[in-house]
Amino acid sequence: MNVRVPLEVSASPEASACDPSPVLRERGQREVFCGLTSIVWLHRKIRDAFFLVVGSRTCAHLIQSAAGVMIFAEPRFATAILTERDLAGLADVNEELDRVVARLLERRPEIKLLFLVGSCPSEVIKIDLARAARRQSAIHAPRVRIVAYSGSGIETTFTQGEDSCLAALVPALPEEDPAAGPSLLVAGSLADIVEDQFARLFDAIGVPNVRFFPMRAADDLPAVGPKTRFLLAQPFLSETARALEARGAKRLSAPFPYGAEGTTAWLAAAADAFEAPRSRFDAATLEPRARAETALVRHRATLAGKRIFFFPDSQLEIPLARFLAQEMGMVPTEVGTPYLNRQIMAEDLRRLPPGTRLSEGQDVDRQLERCRAERPDLTVCGLGLANPLESEGLTTKWSIELLFAPTQGYEQAGDLAELFARPLMRRAALEV
Repeated sequence: MNVRVPLEVSASPEASACDPSPVLRERGQREVFCGLTSIVWLHRKIRDAFFLVVGSRTCAHLIQSAAGVMIFAEPRFATAILTERDLAGLADVNEELDRVVARLLERRPEIKLLFLVGSCPSEVIKIDLARAARRQSAIHAPRVRIVAYSGSGIETTFTQGEDSCLAALVPALPEEDPAAGPSLLVAGSLADIVEDQFARLFDAIGVPNVRFFPMRAADDLPAVGPKTRFLLAQPFLSETARALEARGAKRLSAPFPYGAEGTTAWLAAAADAFEAPRSRFDAATLEPRARAETALVRHRATLAGKRIFFFPDSQLEIPLARFLAQEMGMVPTEVGTPYLNRQIMAEDLRRLPPGTRLSEGQDVDRQLERCRAERPDLTVCGLGLANPLESEGLTTKWSIELLFAPTQGYEQAGDLAELFARPLMRRAALEV
């Protein structure tokens, strides 16, 4: 039986005077991956970390399928699968988990950071993984740090797995040196090549002591404290931002670094906070910004004037809609997002075209009705909706691809625009 929740239209309680946009609030059937999916990019980022999921065979199949890992490979993630013996209460789950962890660390001595990742089966939810992590840390310290977080797919979207992971790691970050100067922390997973580009730009601009979180090595934890300023590189890190602020760090408000204008404003927020000379900022960003704008021109003719509809999926929707509207001339007909944090999204929200329809949450049936009625030129959605919509003649873009591809920064601006232009060019070629 399907129960339809009445659709609510209201202004967000966090709405500011400069951005009073009403939001369609929907609560109903959802189409999302679970937070375990984020392990696919996190395990590539922290090179000596291991992600041990406590879950079912379904969890194991999901991660292995998403990562495309063959059964004889040695990835840095695995699933401790609950068996009938566990479910029947014939085994002590904590003793079993201790045994699995000990065997894993014996087999993989290169592991320096072990994440115990909870999943959504009710039997797993009952396990106190935080206590298990503390117990096992006492056993295996100082060689291995063990941290627990939830990657459950209940009431979350898949990018929140990274948010939960980083938020769980924040308490382990060392205190900043009181004698040290101010520092900048960039929070959110970035491809290594993008991280290196940003590091060079911050250095050229004159922003000191820049660190990235998550770090590439488990023992290279960035220090944090009242003199830390942080920029979010990903828009789905609400819990991580709150955890950093609880440690005394201050968030710099900025649009997210998509496209030439978004990247410039993101870098400028750090430059202003650290009082870098404007002349130095302009000199450092002039050439890369020009390259980005040149790369965007190639795709503007394909995208300008085209209507785009975003289904809620990754929480990247608002920054991407800003980029496509402001820099590529597209027209967002609806921008749906699983959760809307107006404080984090403030700078992107105020750059959206006036009257852009925003929706938070999901009632997939209602959103499908609106999408079919509007017949947008391009629909950004999850894998489960893409094929059905394509069969109805709509052109789609898989939202998950926007997470796996390097898209932030000047040098990736053209690649980002091409991700949206490619489905339209394919459709045009098929219609000839």
